[in-house]
Amino acid sequence: MALKSTVYKASLQVSDMDRQYYAEHPLTIARHPSETSERMMVRLLAFALHADPRLSFGRGLSTDDEAALWLRDYDGSIALWIEVGLPDERILRKACSRAERVVLLAYGGRALEPWWQASEQALKRLDKLGILAISSEDSAAMCDLASRSMQLQASIQDGTVWLSGGDRMVEIHPRRIK
Repeated sequence: MALKSTVYKASLQVSDMDRQYYAEHPLTIARHPSETSERMMVRLLAFALHADPRLSFGRGLSTDDEAALWLRDYDGSIALWIEVGLPDERILRKACSRAERVVLLAYGGRALEPWWQASEQALKRLDKLGILAISSEDSAAMCDLASRSMQLQASIQDGTVWLSGGDRMVEIHPRRIK
């Protein structure tokens, strides 16, 4: 018998001074049984960084043809495809062929630098692709905010994200590597 996803609810208030975007988003996040808290929180960070009323979560780890998050235009075309983790170059190339813009939030601790060194030449050819690296310290700190019901605030200014929930706050410094 297959395990079912765990449902997380989040109320995310976004104050993005870089984009002049201010809104509250009630989110339902399905966490696949094999997904870590770290990956789920990086997906939530990706939502905060690209918040838009049309941005939605994909069906998850078990679906190769969908992004972790994506923003569809009104005509159904994919305006923004967001991946998280350290995906294979083939997945990112496919995303670039289907979407106007692709963003990867790369995280993975010590595996991040070797992955980037091995993939850099191939990924630099993908003009539609942007990559933000999340340090292992930042991604681990976000896990402290994870709970089945979350009230979170994301403040974004000059590329720095302050993510807070309850009495905890995490400062995140995404680093653009492409």
